[in-house]
Amino acid sequence: MNIILLGPPGAGKGTQARILVEQRDMVQLSTGDMLRAARSSGTPMGNRVAEVMDRGELVTDEIVIGLIRERLESGEATGGYIFDGFPRTLAQADALGALLAEQGQALDAVIEMQVDDDELVARITARSTCANCGEVYNDISRPIPEDGKCTECGGTEFTRRADDNEDSLRTRLMAYYKQTSPLIGYYHAKGDLVTVAGLGEIDEVRARIAEALD
Repeated sequence: MNIILLGPPGAGKGTQARILVEQRDMVQLSTGDMLRAARSSGTPMGNRVAEVMDRGELVTDEIVIGLIRERLESGEATGGYIFDGFPRTLAQADALGALLAEQGQALDAVIEMQVDDDELVARITARSTCANCGEVYNDISRPIPEDGKCTECGGTEFTRRADDNEDSLRTRLMAYYKQTSPLIGYYHAKGDLVTVAGLGEIDEVRARIAEALD
């Protein structure tokens, strides 16, 4: 099964992707992670990525599709792939569809995690992250343990993103909606789009996504 997770910053895409990886043996393809890994890989494609990034330029769609092709051809995901952060534009959506068809695969679902902006702002401005492993905590729904240690790695240092404030988040939300709204229409027209409520307890959202996929 191959899926795309759509949702504004802070909607919980990363958390839900990790659950899908654990429970369904899927592989999460995060554009940022792939670029960072490629840059340090020493492969021909990795060297292209490093050259572009070292010049301060944006990595082209062609390069990103090339990285995704490498991962698809590796056959590493017995449960399929989760596309996170890609596609962002209609051209990228077309390119991804063509690549999957070329590989004899298909896109099974596009999960839009829909949220209320005001609730999302309240959630994100209370968010902190383990500096060691990246585990996310929230002052309201999932506070840092009383012993001050991360439940995943035992780390004791926690950070807040500088842009996790209301003004910055609303700017990021506006950019997301401008960028993503064409994709929502695109995948709706194809019959691939499924919308789930993205706010709530982690397990509640997990159950909604599972129901949409099953």
